[in-house]
Amino acid sequence: MLDGVPLVTARGVDRAFGAARGARHVLAGADLDVDAGEMVAVLGRSGSGKSTLLHVLAGLDRPDAGTIDVGGVRVDRLREPALTRFRLTGVGLVFQFFHLLPELTGEENVLAPARIRGAAPGATDRGYDLIARLGLGDVADSLPHLLSGGEQQRFAIARALVNDPPLVLADEPTGNLDAASGATVMHLLRGLADAGKAVVLVTHEPEAARRADRVLELADGRLR
Repeated sequence: MLDGVPLVTARGVDRAFGAARGARHVLAGADLDVDAGEMVAVLGRSGSGKSTLLHVLAGLDRPDAGTIDVGGVRVDRLREPALTRFRLTGVGLVFQFFHLLPELTGEENVLAPARIRGAAPGATDRGYDLIARLGLGDVADSLPHLLSGGEQQRFAIARALVNDPPLVLADEPTGNLDAASGATVMHLLRGLADAGKAVVLVTHEPEAARRADRVLELADGRLR
């Protein structure tokens, strides 16, 4: 990706919930550009639509209007199975509540996306490497309920990166962590941007936002 050329371009994105006069527009003409190698933090009050923004960027939800382009792929136009392929290799999503599968070990959670048909070449080896790099080797065989919050979030980040996506979306990734674990996770996300990923971070924590290259506020359905 050339400098100054956005990896993510969203224009006029609308998303409403409810019907007719009772509809609530959480996104109302939102625009967003994110370059490869850039971390953008999105702030906003609870219920302002921050998570919805990430979900439409990731193809987990569809906008009612507007366009979303990620690396030349018009995400808003994709249909299955193309949308499934995009979610597998085009984007990595890190959730606040980790969403690790409780019956799988940390290692098995990381490697699960690598074993899906259409996974990126070398995904399994990348998964093992991520586990080692993130200092999780000693607890790789542990089930999620035996892990600390910081360990669970690092496994979740490794899972999000196993298919080497160009875009990483993080939804309140430090919200359930203590200060030390939160600082570790922010260091990891900052490193991803420095290594050339586009990172969009939703947060309510000023300390996390300070690690970003740009900070935007989502209010009245638009990014400012």
